[in-house]
Amino acid sequence: MTLQPLPFRPEIRLYAPTPQSGLNAWLASENHDAVPPYWAYAWAGGAALVLYLQDRPGAVAGKTILDFGAGSGVVGIAAMRAGARAVWSIEPDPVARVALQLNAEANGVTLEPWTSSDLPATDMVLAGDVFYSPQVVAETLPVLTRLARAGANVLVGDPFRRDLPIEHLDPVAEYAVSDMGGSTPVRSGVFALRPDRP
Repeated sequence: MTLQPLPFRPEIRLYAPTPQSGLNAWLASENHDAVPPYWAYAWAGGAALVLYLQDRPGAVAGKTILDFGAGSGVVGIAAMRAGARAVWSIEPDPVARVALQLNAEANGVTLEPWTSSDLPATDMVLAGDVFYSPQVVAETLPVLTRLARAGANVLVGDPFRRDLPIEHLDPVAEYAVSDMGGSTPVRSGVFALRPDRP
């Protein structure tokens, strides 16, 4: 893994795979039981949130943020660079938690891991790419809705995936960004979660 600038925000650098890392061969293999290295690439939803925070730093300035499904930590890093007071990161993959801490250090910011089963009270929740399958939607949407009903502003980044629960979301911004390390831009949006939906 080598530190590489993000194409869409070169002042942010992330550890990224190289041909020598073996990740591409690992992804092509079907004979593995480990969690895929989702953290190794910037996903389109996270990229949209990163650009949104670049355009509107006042959205997070001075606030406490929960980076929900943090992956590489890129959204939390962007929030800290935009002036967030603190960022809590929730990420279930233990390897990703190591990667996001390395990425945070490389960018001179601090991301606090949150490991308690009780979610923290924060001003804002940033959730990039958390609606990529029906099962994940069923598990994630109620949690994010509870956070919104508790008073957090919940922003979701997503490239209009098939399982995006659009009926619960209000579009806020739209970007053309790369997805999973690809070079072809895809349409991706930032959405505000409506807390009033059942």
